[in-house]
Amino acid sequence: MRLYSYVVARDYGFAPNPFYGVCSLATCKPILRRKASVGDWVVGTGSASNGLTGHLVYAMKVTETSSFDDYFVDSRFQVKKPNLAGSLKQAFGDNIYSRNLAGVWQQLDSHHSLQDGSLNPTNIGNDTNPNRLLLSSHFAYFGVAAPEIPLDIRVDGTEDICALRHYKVNFRAEHVERFVHWFEGLGVSGQDGKPCEWLKNGALRR
Repeated sequence: MRLYSYVVARDYGFAPNPFYGVCSLATCKPILRRKASVGDWVVGTGSASNGLTGHLVYAMKVTETSSFDDYFVDSRFQVKKPNLAGSLKQAFGDNIYSRNLAGVWQQLDSHHSLQDGSLNPTNIGNDTNPNRLLLSSHFAYFGVAAPEIPLDIRVDGTEDICALRHYKVNFRAEHVERFVHWFEGLGVSGQDGKPCEWLKNGALRR
């Protein structure tokens, strides 16, 4: 069991997407998505720009992985396809990628497409390599209500669970166990707060 930690710099409810009972990490963080396995933990901490350094935005235990093609057609996740005319929860759906018969990636009009709704080649390249996303039915998402992680949980010697850039992994087993014990002790599951960016600028959708 490994723990991957990174800073959620842009918290729109898109990456991660904590809605409809499953937390999905389907875009951004390509190296993390490539390496994390079922049973590992992914921890997103707060950004300095949101005043949440050292706070826990979300934690998920990976319970399933999927390709984008399978995710796109899975009946469980049709509700995660974006509807920009719907609620904020619908607008930030992350089930946006599939391939056509020629094997070319298609992208739904979404938070990661261009302003006019056309394909965004940069995001397509970053998101679909690897062709792998992480799913969890065992998670808690706090968003703007992110609790502060106690220092004795965060820090183990010189190792801090909170990342600065990219992501961190390879924490000592005892450190991971201490964090998981604290997290489970919060007694929270599922979506428990709203994304930070929803409270800014009228929740810009792109």
